[in-house]
Amino acid sequence: MYESNIDWILALACGLAGIGIGALGYHLLNANVARNQKVRQRLAEKELELHQVKDSLNDHFVRAHDLVSSIQRQTSELEQQLTQGAEQLCEDLQVKRRLQPESEEAESGESPDMPRDYADGGRGTLSEDFGLRRGEEQPDAQPPRY
Repeated sequence: MYESNIDWILALACGLAGIGIGALGYHLLNANVARNQKVRQRLAEKELELHQVKDSLNDHFVRAHDLVSSIQRQTSELEQQLTQGAEQLCEDLQVKRRLQPESEEAESGESPDMPRDYADGGRGTLSEDFGLRRGEEQPDAQPPRY
């Protein structure tokens, strides 16, 4: 009878040990879940903050564009007013020329030629015979050997 009690005690001890090990495993696995949940919450907060920063940055650029266009409009109005005032009140031709809008000066002047990588006549630095003297035949020179 004493031996049957040991079997029951051993079964009870194994059951309690299993419950303890199960509780410990559950606790450890739940700690990772809670940590993951906190990380997800912080990620959501950071995404919201980033979205708010992007929105405020977009608003900033729109406002800056509006201000710049307003400044450009006011500048052109001021130039027009100065030109009209100079035409009406000023008798000095040099002052009138200086106050003319730049667009009229650009239309009246010649546009510069496009830059080229060759000289007139096609004999520039990219020509195959550039630097060779005329009348002398150059033997086929071998490249230097090292």
